[in-house]
Amino acid sequence: MTYSGPETSSLPHNLVLFGRVLRKLGIESNANRIQSVISALQHIDIGSKADFFYTVRCLLVQRAEDLPIFDKAFSAFWVKPKGQQLSITLPSKRREQDDPLIDNSVSANSTTQPQQNNSETVLQSTLVYSPSERLHSKDFAELTSDEIHGIKAIIANTNWNLGLRRSRRKQRGMQTHIDWRRTVRQSLHTSGEIFEWARRDKKQKPRPIVILADISGSMEVYSRILLHFIYALNIHARQKVEAFVFSTRLTHITRQLKQSTPEVVFQKIGQHIPDWSGGTRIGAALKDFNFTWARRVSSQSASVLIISDGWDRGELDLLRTEISRLQRSSFRLIWLNPLLGDAKFKPKTRGLQAALPHIDDFLPIHNLNSLHQLAATLRAI
Repeated sequence: MTYSGPETSSLPHNLVLFGRVLRKLGIESNANRIQSVISALQHIDIGSKADFFYTVRCLLVQRAEDLPIFDKAFSAFWVKPKGQQLSITLPSKRREQDDPLIDNSVSANSTTQPQQNNSETVLQSTLVYSPSERLHSKDFAELTSDEIHGIKAIIANTNWNLGLRRSRRKQRGMQTHIDWRRTVRQSLHTSGEIFEWARRDKKQKPRPIVILADISGSMEVYSRILLHFIYALNIHARQKVEAFVFSTRLTHITRQLKQSTPEVVFQKIGQHIPDWSGGTRIGAALKDFNFTWARRVSSQSASVLIISDGWDRGELDLLRTEISRLQRSSFRLIWLNPLLGDAKFKPKTRGLQAALPHIDDFLPIHNLNSLHQLAATLRAI
């Protein structure tokens, strides 16, 4: 059986083709389930292949014994073919072969040859993930101008879920905490007899985020893309996001991030930052934040993100003192270094040497995958 489609096919079209492949393998995937998958994709990060994989598997696989078959079919289908068509050898009946062979071979002019137990499914190369995956793993410093526009669009359209924290306040729930006031109030309707215990649990609320981003000359190739990331967090994240940039001095940019479009935002920011691409004095910037802004925009429940490569021309003693103070006044202090994406990188700069003992997490921030890793870290806190 041969399925083909135009090269401009969209993701829903590819899901329909994938559903046909699963039905050929004996996994029930009717139109209603495919529609459920398409609807569910609106609520996940479509740029994450892991999220896409588990969403599709959850909605299309009903039996545990079908999971290995689905995994092989998914791996063979959702890749970029080397030629014009993707050839997958499928069993005509799933139960005649416990471990069906899925061959990710490539054929430019494949033809269907009837066999007793197997038929060959040929799919047009309309699959979707390889270009996106390449962008996700490519260093921001190596992007072309077209790729930069693509990265900015992905960042803007991603649902950045940074997780919730447990509050001290409580709400109705099914946990072990007994709500005595509500229990007694309900018992008044039954002559004081308690037939059901009212319970409550702690509320969950977004954890505040404070971002201190280095925009000095050594960070220029990364800072503009990372500002788009900060803008996307400020617009879409449930958390309260307070953003600062620093080079030789600290500048609060949260108000500018409230503008309607990124172009207007960066124009406003450029007007208020005279030291863009200048030198770096991290210690002085942290001191300004600790003494001028910390009590106004932060709290001990906030996660603080410092985005910098660690190159510093200021006083090391001042940096040690101020980053230690910042670590004590925040819930979590995370240092994000774009150079950490290089496997050969070692934190030898004097700024990093002074700061590392006071940092809770030291993470890379050089590509889209590292941004998703950061989001996962914040959700796990």
